[in-house]
Amino acid sequence: MRRFDSEQLAQLDASYRRNLINCLPGYKPLQLIGTQNAEGATNLALFSQVIHLGAAPPLIGVLFRPHTVKRDTLENILATRCFTLNQVLPEWHVQAHWTAANWEGSEFDATGLKEERKTSFSAPFVEGSPVQLACLLEEVQTLQINQTVLVIARIEQVFVAEKSLREDGTLDYDALGTVAVTGLDEYHQGQSLGRYSYAKPGIYPSKI
Repeated sequence: MRRFDSEQLAQLDASYRRNLINCLPGYKPLQLIGTQNAEGATNLALFSQVIHLGAAPPLIGVLFRPHTVKRDTLENILATRCFTLNQVLPEWHVQAHWTAANWEGSEFDATGLKEERKTSFSAPFVEGSPVQLACLLEEVQTLQINQTVLVIARIEQVFVAEKSLREDGTLDYDALGTVAVTGLDEYHQGQSLGRYSYAKPGIYPSKI
């Protein structure tokens, strides 16, 4: 196996190091974050740094790069305290990737992705996304180690395709067919290897 120690990592070409480190976590969830500013102008941005933080209350975290330059998504969330998370489908993953370009206006208009509005929530959703979350800002933390910004939000509403919702509340992601990402720019579809019984000492897990 190829080995990199911390000193070698620090000496790598910056682009090579960025690509390598971003790939190390493996498959990551892929979400489009929909926001609007105080004047109602919409914004859409692709994120893979989204994590589950708790179920009761339902909390989710989104990690942003340091707020040293203008970041429309973060600034819209701070101003309006609401945003949406929208999982990506294969048939429009290229448009989702395209949202990362430095557009002048709304990424909805620029990429052809359709805006969807739902009653009693001001931030825009992505039409056709099979898992959509309406989120309200609860807390913001700036990590001292590298100045990245952790946005902690409460899941206010959940919209999920019926075909994926199992009786026990789990989601069948094979049925959903959503997209994951590795690194910064390579997209994947997962395939289930099976669900297994609760892990107990001395009892080999069985499929359920």
